[in-house]
This record gives sequence, structure tokens and C-alpha cells, in this order.
Amino acid sequence: MTATTVLDSTAAEDSILFAVSDDGLARMTFNRPARLNAMDFAMAERWREIAHRVADDPGITAVILDAAGPAFCAGGDVVAMSTSGATGDDVTASAHVIHDGIRTLALSDTPIVAAVQGAVAGGGLGLMLTADYIVATDATRFVSRYANIGLTPDLGVTTLLPAAIGQRRALQLLLQDRTLTAEEALEWGLIAEIVPAPDLAARAEAIARTWIDGATAAFGQAKRLVRHGADRPFEVNLDDEAATIGARFGTEEARTRVAAFAAASRSRSRSEETR
Repeated sequence: MTATTVLDSTAAEDSILFAVSDDGLARMTFNRPARLNAMDFAMAERWREIAHRVADDPGITAVILDAAGPAFCAGGDVVAMSTSGATGDDVTASAHVIHDGIRTLALSDTPIVAAVQGAVAGGGLGLMLTADYIVATDATRFVSRYANIGLTPDLGVTTLLPAAIGQRRALQLLLQDRTLTAEEALEWGLIAEIVPAPDLAARAEAIARTWIDGATAAFGQAKRLVRHGADRPFEVNLDDEAATIGARFGTEEARTRVAAFAAASRSRSRSEETR
């Protein structure tokens, strides 16, 4: 059992809890269960703050993004925004804050696994897709609902959703009042795995620990190459791939792993020759 350090003395009161274990596993937990973890202005600032902590701390080597209560995230807290007298400019400013956090996490070299349950709605889809690997319970449901209240997608949904499931399917979800089941989300490529609800936390941690216990830096660089690749010319990506694999090949970790692979391959070849 690894020790975990809670980084804020007020963490129990925060809208997003944040803790890091001694071996570099960070956990971000949406913590507004009474509001289905919908994001208000204060939670937006907290999200950006934690995102930069993760990206700036080389000691953090994997992240679990999860949520307290019955739902992962219902998007933006439009009820709070409408009753607080917020203006359109206020909403735009808050969206920029959240977007900064999304961009920071998505383009970092720290792999993220999301554990989702209940409802994932509206902007919650974008927050979920900030993660690189998504595990959902069999009862999870995925919806847009932006147009139902006369709003347009934000929180990266118009970029991250088509990247995950394709433009046509993204439009099906955004232009209809449609709910995807966990099974449909898996078929569409929106999520990676479905597990029973009691197994969700353990499965997400197991995935994160494969990154920590394996070739940690290589996993992080693979994530970075894929995430950056969508926005760059092909030749730039090829140059980055070449430089990155060369840099990795020169590390002691890679040399050790490559030597072990080569030895195992030679052993298999000798075994096959003697059959």
C-alpha cells in the first residue's frame, strides 16, 4: 500500500480533490456530487490550477481522473450560472479557464485514465476525453444536451469528440437528443473498457500502475506524440517521432529493456530450432 499525500489542507471542501502518492500516482476527483459534479466558476479555476500542477511536476507519472457520487460530470453548472446573474462574457471567460486546463492536461506527457460512472453529459464529455484511457461502468450513460437548453458545445467537445468517434458519429450525438449506453460508447470508440461498478476504481488504478511500473517515460512520450500529432503537419510528426525514439534508445532504461527483449528472442529462436 503506497502512502498518499493530500496536497491541500482544505481538500475535503474542494470541488476537485487532488492527491499524489509517494510513487507518483495523482488522483483528481470531481467533488460536487450534489450537483452531479457540474462545473461552476470556482470549480473551473480549481481544474486549471490542478492541471498545471500535474503538467509542471515531473514526479507525477500517471493520473486517475474520477468523481464522487452517482455521476461523473453533468457539464457546466448552468443553474448556478443562470441564478448568479452571470453574463455571456462571464461564461466565455470561464470556458477559457477550463479550456486552458484541458489543453494543459491533454498535451502533457503524463498519461491519464478516467473512471466514469452514471451520467457523462455536455461538457463532461470533453473533460472525460481529456483522459487518454477511459473505463466506464456498465450503467454509464453519455449525452450531449447542449441544444436542449439552446447552447453550443464547449470544453473541447467539438474537437475531442470527433477525434475519438469520428465526425459523423459526433454529429449524431450533438444534433440529436440521443443517449449512448456504455455498450454503444464502447462500440463507437468513446471508451476503452466496461466494468461492473464495484470494480471501477480498482481497474482504473491497475491501468495507471501499469504505466508507473512499466517504461513510464516511454508511455508519456507516446501520449505526447499522439496528442500533438493531430494538429501538426505529417512531416513534423515524423521528425518528432525520429528524435523521440532516438532519445529514448539512448537511455539506460531502454537499453536494458531492448537487451532483455533481444535475449528472449534469441532464446525462442534456439528453442524452435531444436524442435
